[in-house]
Amino acid sequence: MSRYLARYLVSRCFSSVSSRPLHVCIVGSGPAGFYTADKVLKAHEGAHVDIIDRLPTPFGLVRSGVAPDHPETKIAINQFSRVAQHDRCSFYGNVKLGSDLLLSELRDLYHVVVLAYGAESDKDLGIPGESLSGIYSAREFVWWYNGHPDYSSLKPDLKRSDTAVILGQGNVALDVARILLRPTTELASTDIARHALSALEESSIRKVYLIGRRGPVQAALTAKELREVLGIKNLQIRIKETDLSVTPADEEEMKNSRARKRIYELLSKAAAAARKSEADPDQRELHFVFFRQPDRFLESDERRGHVSGVNLEKTILESVGSGKQIAVGTGEFEDINCSIVLKAIGYKSVPINGLPFDHKKGVVPNVRGRVVSHTSGDISLTEPGLYVCGWLKRGPVGIIATNLYCAEETVSNMLVHPKNRTDALKLGD
Repeated sequence: MSRYLARYLVSRCFSSVSSRPLHVCIVGSGPAGFYTADKVLKAHEGAHVDIIDRLPTPFGLVRSGVAPDHPETKIAINQFSRVAQHDRCSFYGNVKLGSDLLLSELRDLYHVVVLAYGAESDKDLGIPGESLSGIYSAREFVWWYNGHPDYSSLKPDLKRSDTAVILGQGNVALDVARILLRPTTELASTDIARHALSALEESSIRKVYLIGRRGPVQAALTAKELREVLGIKNLQIRIKETDLSVTPADEEEMKNSRARKRIYELLSKAAAAARKSEADPDQRELHFVFFRQPDRFLESDERRGHVSGVNLEKTILESVGSGKQIAVGTGEFEDINCSIVLKAIGYKSVPINGLPFDHKKGVVPNVRGRVVSHTSGDISLTEPGLYVCGWLKRGPVGIIATNLYCAEETVSNMLVHPKNRTDALKLGD
């Protein structure tokens, strides 16, 4: 969309801005954006909400981030659709903040601007070989199999070898592993992108390695996601028996967290069952590899510029107090050969011109959703009429429903602070 057309579409709505008590623009049409819109519309009878997004279609993470075999999670789209059809809510797609419209222009046009565009980039490992072909972020791969327009032309090589390595052991890593290993006859009944299904039907991948720096007690996944991947048909689970040994510190962590204990029990049970079963050459394999961290990526001798494996350093856990343990390298290394690597190490938000941004934390500085322009000691100066919600506000953590409470906090703060005032807040106010 041209900059001029975008400005026309948006400014067309503002001929009557001055006659409305509250006109709000929300940038981003994912869960955070729609929950915010819903809260504004319910809390303020005269408010009008415009939602803009750089994509032509709404719903963000629910559309492009949720696995295709999780239709129950996508039910949230029904609620968001009702919000979009509200007579005081409008959606404008193909409008990119920073090029089609500047943040300063939006702030001039609207009483309030809420930034909820999420995290559309990825964290880097910062190790040698990270730019080799065949290495993708999990976000890129997820967007590919969900049909996101940015990555519909991605062509991950799933035929070169039988092995894929996934760095990370969180829920996103499990989603990616499940898509690689689940029978395509089952995936065919989901809303997976057709190009992805075709590629998976021809895939040679039979072994997937999930690599984690720490142990099974510290794995950052949920029992629900773990049960689902453990239940894949004709799948052999591989876990080294030594990796399942626990220390007194591990026992203490499990004592303090029922969820961690349950995850450890599920992994132990799966490993025990696998040891009792006979090996079947037709089975696919999922290897949980603990106490390893990537040191460098290996380049193929036959295909220059392409990844051929990962060099891993063995780790041990050291206590840092408060019941927390961190992984520390031992100086011992080993290789895993593969033709594709997927980095599930975290998403990262992207800053835009005119917006305060904490590059270390990857968030916009804020006090309960109010954007902070400057902090001195325990005093924070806030930007009038500018708010954040979702991952841009708190970082890429939580589930879809987490955005509901996040939006509630932002909107509650919004309704008690007028646009034309820059407040000096004490931290904790």
